[in-house]
Amino acid sequence: MDERHVSLRREGAVAFVTLSNAGRLNAMTRGMWRELRAVFDGIRQAVDTELRCVVVRGEGGAFCAGGDISEYPSFRFDEASLREFHENEVWGALQAMLDCPLPVVAQIEGACMGAGIEIASCCDIRLAGASAKFGAPIAKLGFPMAPREAALVHGAIGDVLARDMLLAAGVHGAQRLYDAGFLLHVLPDNEVAAAARAHAARIAALAPQAARLHKRTFAMLKAGAHSTENLLATAYDYADSAEHREGIDAFLAKRTPNF
Repeated sequence: MDERHVSLRREGAVAFVTLSNAGRLNAMTRGMWRELRAVFDGIRQAVDTELRCVVVRGEGGAFCAGGDISEYPSFRFDEASLREFHENEVWGALQAMLDCPLPVVAQIEGACMGAGIEIASCCDIRLAGASAKFGAPIAKLGFPMAPREAALVHGAIGDVLARDMLLAAGVHGAQRLYDAGFLLHVLPDNEVAAAARAHAARIAALAPQAARLHKRTFAMLKAGAHSTENLLATAYDYADSAEHREGIDAFLAKRTPNF
């Protein structure tokens, strides 16, 4: 059986979902996106009245450093496969997180970049270490954040930071994200895990029906009337562009891109 890089461990009323990609700061591979979706689909479908809360965390002192760019040349330069990746694999996993009927707590340590900030944006409550870093500097790689992913992050971190992260490749510290309302608490790095566990236990002690109904209300508030059909029709036509190829080639070659 292939090694799993997104694991779930149950501790009483709390489920711990752990991202693990050793040596790459838990950067998300295509397989990890599929695993993340399967984990949250399983949580949603399970008949388990004792499970009350989910904690999402990364292994080894990092949350998630983004996507695993070593995979990108194998699929990103074809529009159909690029669309499949974002609309089915990535968005499928993020939607599964958004559909989770249980409160979801993000335990953010170290890098929370790109895919990491998308995953964190799906969580209800976010706690971070003081040295955590947040951003989505993919403009350096010659491509944009996919529309629905960008809308998700924009809604979670706000217009000012979203524009800086996506247009200027801005990277910000935990205090700035706390000031923007993205984080509930900023803690000393060595206290984040214990704080996330304590917050999950606090949630687990409360009425589960109230949590489910509040989650339903929050989902209604997030659902806007904006149509994405026209936007998505042309969202991935940059797949075979020179800038897209150059950005990824430069990253993998550890050189400055020439756009």
